[in-house]
Amino acid sequence: GQEKLSCNPRKENGSHVVICELGNPMKAGARITVDMELSVSGLEDMGDAITFQLQLRSKNSLSPTNASVTVTVPVEAQAVMELRGNSLPATTVLPVSWHRVEGSRRLEDHGIKVEHVYQLHNKGPSTVSGVTLRLAVPSQLGGRTLLYLLELGTEGGMSCTDPPGLNAEQV
Repeated sequence: GQEKLSCNPRKENGSHVVICELGNPMKAGARITVDMELSVSGLEDMGDAITFQLQLRSKNSLSPTNASVTVTVPVEAQAVMELRGNSLPATTVLPVSWHRVEGSRRLEDHGIKVEHVYQLHNKGPSTVSGVTLRLAVPSQLGGRTLLYLLELGTEGGMSCTDPPGLNAEQV
């Protein structure tokens, strides 16, 4: 039959230890299979595996046992990332008669301001770090300026690398 074990966590010599009582007294020649489910937090910095030291201790004075085995469990962090984006205004149409003013440092002489906002969301289940997002923005079309990249900003402790040609005319 299947039974639930009573296990007690505690710390010994700086290690986290879980002690489970398997049977007392246990009949000679008894075979026991134990399935354990452990919940471990903070695995982001553990690398690609976590190691458990399992030890079977017998209190039998006639044949004491302290059999030990090391079990290595591979760890794979999983996270689903979602990128959301918006353009403000959503649609922009330049008048047919509009022309860019060469050499001007006024924003309105370079076109209509369009702001693109992107949000990168982690939908879990794991946390993430060291994420790199590469965003290609078409700034030229047919050798002419399509979008003049004015500035790049971030929120939430992220850092960005400015693309080449960012605000090249110092508008």
